Amino acid sequence: MISVLVVDDHPVVRDGLRSMFSADPRFEVVGEAGDGDEAIAAAQRHRPDVVLLDLRMPRTDGVTVIKELAARQVTSHVLVLTTYDTDQDVVPAIEAGATGYLLKDAPREELFRAVEAAARGESVLSPAVAARLMGQLRQPAAEQLSARELDVLRLVAAGSSNRSAAAHLFISEATVKTHLLHIYAKLGVNDRAAAVATAFSRGYLSG
Repeated sequence: MISVLVVDDHPVVRDGLRSMFSADPRFEVVGEAGDGDEAIAAAQRHRPDVVLLDLRMPRTDGVTVIKELAARQVTSHVLVLTTYDTDQDVVPAIEAGATGYLLKDAPREELFRAVEAAARGESVLSPAVAARLMGQLRQPAAEQLSARELDVLRLVAAGSSNRSAAAHLFISEATVKTHLLHIYAKLGVNDRAAAVATAFSRGYLSG
């Protein structure tokens, strides 16, 4: 029998999950929690096989809960069950150590299978979340600007023309243009103004 801790700030959701799991002989609901602080205390007390965890909760959010459980050496596997599948929710939860990430619209049997897999330490991702993570992995890593490209960019940001930048750096105008094309490609922009604005936002240039 797999022991489960249900964590959600909505009582109706907790009641539904508790009833669903309690009705199946494969599972035992050993506790509930309505916020992150309660979740940490309950997980330490019950040491369940699986913590079924909502992400957005009062007082302490789900990602912090995952990190705290790891820091306190609570070995329960955490299966995130939430309505949110945005990058800002999914990636931090996975990076913090969540065993799986499921959306609340998952069918009952899919949720049961996910909890069983999580109890075995297997990674579980809903199809939508898996597709989102794969999309992120397929994106090429942002290339860093070279020292010379930064020199050119600083002069452009200061208002220098290609000609004056070339004279300042003792290189040809053509070389400045080549550096600019490389800068545009690395920053994903098409012109000087966008390059400068993006460089400031990414910390390449300081105000």
